[in-house]
This record gives sequence, C-alpha cells and structure tokens, in this order.
Amino acid sequence: MGLLFEDGNFHLFAQGFLSTVELSALSALFALLLGIVLAAFRVSPVPVLRAFGTGWVTVFRNTPLTLLFFAATFVLPRLDVHISSFTAAVAALSAYTGSFVCEVLRSGINTVPLGQAEAARSLGMNFGQTLGLVVLPQAARAVIAPMGSVFIALPRNSAIAGAFNVSELFSVQKTLTEKGYDIFAIFFWLALAYLVISFAVGAVFGTLERRAAVAR
Repeated sequence: MGLLFEDGNFHLFAQGFLSTVELSALSALFALLLGIVLAAFRVSPVPVLRAFGTGWVTVFRNTPLTLLFFAATFVLPRLDVHISSFTAAVAALSAYTGSFVCEVLRSGINTVPLGQAEAARSLGMNFGQTLGLVVLPQAARAVIAPMGSVFIALPRNSAIAGAFNVSELFSVQKTLTEKGYDIFAIFFWLALAYLVISFAVGAVFGTLERRAAVAR
C-alpha cells in the first residue's frame, strides 16, 4: 500500500487525479449546456429542431463511448479538424453525456403541468421565455437526483480517455504497472480516488436536492 509514497508516485498520482477532475468538470459543464439545448429542441414546436434533437439523442445514447473517443481522436483529423487529445476527450464525453442530460431534463419537463405553459403563453410569453422562465426551473427541481446519477458516472467514463493519449487517473495504472508494482495495490488507490470524486459529486447534488425540497 506504500507505493503511493515511493519514487515520486504521489506526484504522478496527484497529476492524474487533478486531470480527471478537470476533464470531468469541463465535460459536465458542456454536457449540461448541450443537454439543455437538446431538451429545448425536443420539446420545440419547430419540427426540424425536434427531429435534430431526437436524432442526436438516438445516435449518441446508442453509440459506445469508446467509439466516440475513436472518432474524436482519429476521424476528426482526417476531416482537417485538429484538436488536442484532451479537447477530443472533452468533446466525446460532452456529446455522450449531453444526450443523457437531455433525456433527464425532458422527463422533468413532462412533469410540469401543461397549464403552466398555457398560462405563460396567455401572458404573452414566447416559447423561449416560457421554457426558460417557467418550465425549466420547475423541471430542474424534479430531476436533481437522476441528474446526479448521470454526473456521478461521468468521472468513471472518463477513464477511457487514458487509452487515447490523455494523461488522467486511470492512465496512471499503466505507468505504475510498468514499474512493477502490485496490481491490486494500484487498483486499490485508483478505486479510492474515483470513490472520492463520486462522493464529492454526490454530496453536491444531495445538497441541491435538499435545498430544492425546501424551496418547494
């Protein structure tokens, strides 16, 4: 168990941990923004936008995340789109997670009574105002718990980035394994690190859920 404190391993492990946190945080931010836009498209009165939202969710929810990483890392350069491995990882995670965020938000939107939207329209609000000022705030309170599950899974999904030249937490195990350390000790520390991240994310959403309950 002392491998973490030998030969600069702690520095290597800390770098991987912080890289995973950064990768997860950026991906969560972009996934949330993308999910909100896609959810708006899915409930939009414009058929083209509904079709786009439905198509995006159908494709990305049913595509293996590893394949999305492969496309972002190797296919984009062939299309003359050159980005760093880290940016490609953020793009793949955001596109994948954003589709789940969209569906969680859409389920929350469906829980808001139709009369709320009708009342907003009767006051002269357009679709964007009704969605942003009336429907989404109520829907957000209803989906905090399932949204938390989506974002708790994101750091674990980010482990795939290590196979695509991104230095993050899971890629540390390859370096430590090559140094000859016991594989069980390595995975003990990795599991503990992912547990810390997941616990922190869960605590944030638990706090939000309690505050939303009081707000009701």
